[in-house]
Amino acid sequence: MSPNDYKPQLIVLVEDDTHRQIVNGFCLDLNVAMDRIHLLQEARGWVNVKDKFEKIYIPKLRQNVNKHILLIIDWDIYQNRGTYVQEYIPEDIKNRVFILVFNPNPEILRNDTKKSFKNIGKALAKACSERENGLWEHPVLLDNKPELERMILSVKPFLFPN
Repeated sequence: MSPNDYKPQLIVLVEDDTHRQIVNGFCLDLNVAMDRIHLLQEARGWVNVKDKFEKIYIPKLRQNVNKHILLIIDWDIYQNRGTYVQEYIPEDIKNRVFILVFNPNPEILRNDTKKSFKNIGKALAKACSERENGLWEHPVLLDNKPELERMILSVKPFLFPN
């Protein structure tokens, strides 16, 4: 089900199936307004995330101020993909575009926590709804702190309405 275009919504564009599983777990938290999240099919690579964002979702964000987008990608040891993708965000929509990066990838988070990707997503949502750091403090996610704080100000009111 797609969110109502007349209400604030978060579009989530993920690099791969691992990210999709984490977002699905996040959406299972009872405090999350699932009808405000539109999880897209995985892009199959970080370059495809950037390309789809640039070609498809920049125009959609410009057409509708209720749309926000979250891009989820993995870090690469040889280049900062998050910074590279940020360069493609136009100024006029920058406040509604967010990038979360797993450094280097979510598999390390799964191995360290012994949780499934779905349960990692649930734990991340629980931390958000309870205003805790939780798994967000894990080294794989720690680089996201400034972006997460910026995103919370924008999307938390409609994603966690209670």
